[in-house]
Amino acid sequence: MAKNRVIYQSEALYVSKDASSTGVHHHEQLNRVQSANYSFNISRQDVNQFGQLAKVGSMVLESPTVSMDTSYLVTDGFNERALGFYVSNTTNNTEQSFISGFLADGDGKNFYVTTVPEGQDANGVAVSGATNDVIGIGNAYLSDYSLDLSVGSLPTVSVSFEAANINSTAGNVIETPAVSQASGTKLDGIVGLPTATSGIAGGEIALRPGDVTVDITSFDGQTIVDIDPADTDGAHIQSASLSIPLSRTPLERLGTKFAYARAVDFPVQATLSVNAIVNEVTARNLADVINDESAKTVTLTLKNEEGAAAMTYTIKGAQIVSESFSSSIGANKSVDLTFTTSVGGPDDVTNGVFASGIDATAVFT
Repeated sequence: MAKNRVIYQSEALYVSKDASSTGVHHHEQLNRVQSANYSFNISRQDVNQFGQLAKVGSMVLESPTVSMDTSYLVTDGFNERALGFYVSNTTNNTEQSFISGFLADGDGKNFYVTTVPEGQDANGVAVSGATNDVIGIGNAYLSDYSLDLSVGSLPTVSVSFEAANINSTAGNVIETPAVSQASGTKLDGIVGLPTATSGIAGGEIALRPGDVTVDITSFDGQTIVDIDPADTDGAHIQSASLSIPLSRTPLERLGTKFAYARAVDFPVQATLSVNAIVNEVTARNLADVINDESAKTVTLTLKNEEGAAAMTYTIKGAQIVSESFSSSIGANKSVDLTFTTSVGGPDDVTNGVFASGIDATAVFT
């Protein structure tokens, strides 16, 4: 029976261990997904000639642009580890850069969006059923990671990817969307996906904004606004946003239809933006602030209902780059603070963004 529409209840989002993965255990379902968007764009070159007004034809000279982005609620680090980020936990607590897994060239990951019949929940329905539709995004590379924390909203992450291919299948056979980037030809392979679940058992449902702590006190003495933690009349933080952009350049060569690699454009700068209501100011002089070149540490801690740190982001080597005040009739006076840090190599533990999560469940096993 044909569907009249598709809504969120009927869909599930999966990510693969790598682009060549086909087995069930090499795919994980992402939890608490709020949105999933994907598209492709083909650039064609018209061919014209003397003696004919209309074009003779059109040819594809550049690899198509496939994009995919999704947003999900922050929980305990499981989604991040499935996507390829390094998140330390009780099982693996070695300190390593959060985006270390994306700095080297590779084949990327595959994403799958499954759809079950109208009126059914995707959770609990076997993906191999003949009534499932699946859209696959192949050879996807991270291009941006953003964390948004604000009063009145659940903490949310948005991630964007650039990919090489997209396909769709209907029925009980799911073909891999991955391509061989060296030759520009599609890979042959039948993919198995695990049955979707709610992801609630043993995990965090969601994290509350009231349990979020933004620790920027290491910059006390460099800001005009009072951020002293011992001063209860200091600035009251309303929102914080962490952005890690990974812009990429497609590398192409003669003889291939697709880019053979999508290299990260270095250097990479992570940015933390904080907005707060101003209560007190302190005696500061910009001439003194610019003489302090020392790098500092900022910590974002998201606790669960039991008071344990479910997810922690540590920004090391941070420096303040701007402090902007806003005041108008009818509104609270506010301040916007911007901090940046340079992302170091995988083994650099003094610069960049680091993360730890309470979840220690093994991924892709």
